[in-house]
Parts: sequence; structure tokens; C-alpha cells
Amino acid sequence: MLDRSQRPWFQQHPRLALTVAAALCAGIFLLRVFVEGAEDPVSTLFVLPVALVALSFGFRAGAAAGLVAVGLLAVWVVEAGVTLSPLGWVSRITPLLLLGTLVGFSSDRIRDADRAERYAAAVALLQVEGAEISDRIFQGLAASKWMLEVGEIERGLAAMEDTMVMAQQLVTGVLGSNSVLRDDIHRAHVVIPASTEDPRPSE
Repeated sequence: MLDRSQRPWFQQHPRLALTVAAALCAGIFLLRVFVEGAEDPVSTLFVLPVALVALSFGFRAGAAAGLVAVGLLAVWVVEAGVTLSPLGWVSRITPLLLLGTLVGFSSDRIRDADRAERYAAAVALLQVEGAEISDRIFQGLAASKWMLEVGEIERGLAAMEDTMVMAQQLVTGVLGSNSVLRDDIHRAHVVIPASTEDPRPSE
């Protein structure tokens, strides 16, 4: 499980990644315009910005980047008056679209796995905190019960009140705004389907 500082630069700085991808697309398109001849493999360089966008933003962005690259290729074909055979189109378009979608899909799965790992770690820590809360509350209630049984009513009530305050503080520490659970983990992960059965007992 990597923290933010250990992640690749394009995940730490998505805007920079998008800027670099746009600059690469513009540079490759200009190179394609100034280099004459359809036989030059300049168009294959579009895989670089497509892969960068797919890794940075996932499946949808990768597919969109592939379509943008195909669009720039089509613009060059029209402007340069170049004629490509069906095989020429397929050999240029297919790698761009496949790269954008497959790499983007893999990037999404990696992000999902990372979120699941962070969620599992947070739940494990939450269980430890829960055990501590239960132990401390039990000790406080046991002390309060003993004081009440020996007739020390005021001390027993004061101890019970202190226990309630402590419990509230502990629960706030685990589930409050300063919880160890991050915002993206704090969402509900369990969905309880509505029952379609009639809750009333059958006659």
C-alpha cells in the first residue's frame, strides 16, 4: 500500500500529466504534418500520450485519448491528401484504441485494489480501537457499580458520568472528523437491500 508521496508522478500531479499528454499530442501532430509520406511510422508515437492519459485517469479517459489520437490522424490524412488502405487504417487505429482502453482498464483495477487494501487496513485499526473502547468502558462501569453497591452514591454517579464522557470521546476519535478512516473509505460499503417480504406475521 503506497502513500501519495510514493505514487508515480502522473498520479501525484494529474493536471501536469494531462498537460504533458496534450503537449505530446500537439508535437507529434506537427511532426506528422511536416514529415511527408504515409510510410513513416510517426503516427505510432501517439501511443505515448494515450498511454499516459490511460495510466493517469483510467478507462474512460484512455478511450477518449485514443479517439483524440485517431481524430488527429484523420485530420492529417485529409489535410495532407494521403490515401491509406483499409489495412493502413486498421494498423494505425487499432493500437491506439486498444492501448487506451486496456491500459485504462488495468489502471482502474489497480486503483480499486489500492482502495480495498486501504479500507481493510482501516477496518483492522478500527477493530483495535473498538476493543480498547469496550475494555475501558467496561472497567469504568465496573468501578461505578462497585461504588454504588458499597453505598458511595455520589462517587459512583460521578464515575459513571466520567465513563460516559470517556466513551463519547473515544467513539468520536474513531468515527468523527479526525477518524483514521479517510474520506473515500468513510463511505458506506454495505448496502442492505430492502426486503420485499411482508413483515407482518401470517395468520
